[in-house]
Amino acid sequence: MVSIWGSSRRNDEGRGEEGHQDPDNREPDERTRLLPRDAQNEGFLSPDDPAVSPYNLWSIRALRFFSSVFLAISFVWWVFLLVSIFVSPPLMFNRGSGFTDFSYTTLTVGNLIISLLFFAVPSRPMIMWNIILALLLVVDMIIILAVPRIRLEEGWVGIASTVWAALISIYNVFQIYAVEKGKEEEEERLTGRVETRRSLLEWTAVLAETIVLGVVALVAILLTATLILRARDASLEAPGKRYFVNNGKYQVHLACIGNITYPDVTGEKDKKQKPTILVEAGEFPSEHSLQPFVHNAYQNGTIDRYCYWDRPGFAWSDNAPSPHSAGMSADALSEALALAGEEGPWILVSAGVGSIHSRIFASRHIHDISGLFMIDPMHEDRLQQHIGTAGRGFVLWGRGIISPLGLDRLAGAIFKGRTREDRIYGKVSYQSGRFIKAKLQENLVAGSITASEIASARNIQTPETPLVVVSSGVEVRRSEDWARQQERMTGITENLVAWDVVRGAPHEVWRSFEGRQTLERRLAELIKQA
Repeated sequence: MVSIWGSSRRNDEGRGEEGHQDPDNREPDERTRLLPRDAQNEGFLSPDDPAVSPYNLWSIRALRFFSSVFLAISFVWWVFLLVSIFVSPPLMFNRGSGFTDFSYTTLTVGNLIISLLFFAVPSRPMIMWNIILALLLVVDMIIILAVPRIRLEEGWVGIASTVWAALISIYNVFQIYAVEKGKEEEEERLTGRVETRRSLLEWTAVLAETIVLGVVALVAILLTATLILRARDASLEAPGKRYFVNNGKYQVHLACIGNITYPDVTGEKDKKQKPTILVEAGEFPSEHSLQPFVHNAYQNGTIDRYCYWDRPGFAWSDNAPSPHSAGMSADALSEALALAGEEGPWILVSAGVGSIHSRIFASRHIHDISGLFMIDPMHEDRLQQHIGTAGRGFVLWGRGIISPLGLDRLAGAIFKGRTREDRIYGKVSYQSGRFIKAKLQENLVAGSITASEIASARNIQTPETPLVVVSSGVEVRRSEDWARQQERMTGITENLVAWDVVRGAPHEVWRSFEGRQTLERRLAELIKQA
């Protein structure tokens, strides 16, 4: 801008006769450079002059600079969190899903982008929405810090992301207010009055920022409601115990039911201990799938003792660091059993994809395995063809990103009366971020690490191990590939006790009456042979 100060003379030292700086001859600064020398009203600028801007103030320029710096920091953190969903960087692993901290950081980045886009067009709706957003994020921060289970799951990464989001929202409220006051001050100084008019472009900007910030506030409301639901679920106690595994990085849930020793006729403990049933769930947590059937067999006297656990990310177990394969899951189970003082021998009962995990576990404990009982098991060829496909991985990732909003869980709790049990291990457990993260981890390594582990397990498996396979008649009739793969599963050992195809039974065979009868009868036969 061309200076409107006009030229002036100075003495050789730039001072007046008394040795002091002449105020009329001093260098213009941001407070005076746009004003004429005289104070006549006709010297004021037009309100439409581009020079009438809050950017004339160094404090406003500093706020914009800090907003840009905060955006850069938040974006770098956002990238780290995005990467940590797939590969856990050192010191950045948390025992939760990793989607919650990513959501709060995404909210922070979006909030900063909005504040920079509409930086010079502050408005009262903008201040109002940011105050609401700040209050909601402060509530979220309190919930995460106050509920021990959520605090442990989110770890320092989740806590830091939530606190940062809350601080940025508070900063944005201060920034909008400061820009608004600075804008009014400059208008009054340069034009003689505060401008009350807005151009069509400014009204459009106000409308856009109001709508966008309203959506952001709605997202924050959903995040808060989901955290409240998680706090409610955290009050449900787990049966059994949780054990730290993998050098104390995360906990898995393990429960054992029944007698561990059996007296002989002399009243002393029998050295030859009966095998314990070890349950490995399929696509859903044990408590919702196999455990009720096995517990019924325990109550009927078919079995004397059984143990079941939750794979990482299922039910009461934490998520494991990424990447995480079926073999790593088997190692976590081995460690939990050792910490619980459980020594076997074991009869492994598994279903669906859980059969992959059980076979790997059996290959690493060949002297402790008394039998394999597989219910509609998954063949390893399906790891590459179905479990590990890129399309499935992308869908799981997308579901995980929106899972902290809790759209399905909140609707289920409000309109369908879903309980804590339903959400943790029941019919809607698949909606939780931890479950989705576990399935995403399964997808990422299915065709590589897990495929290699199951190939090694097939070669190591003891041929004499008794084997029972019970297949779903529905799945066998539906797919010829599935039928052939079921038949091939009967050959993983040389000691096949029985192979049944239960007519009319679904993939979860125990959900049909005939299926339950067949399973319990074959389980009793396997125990007798073992």
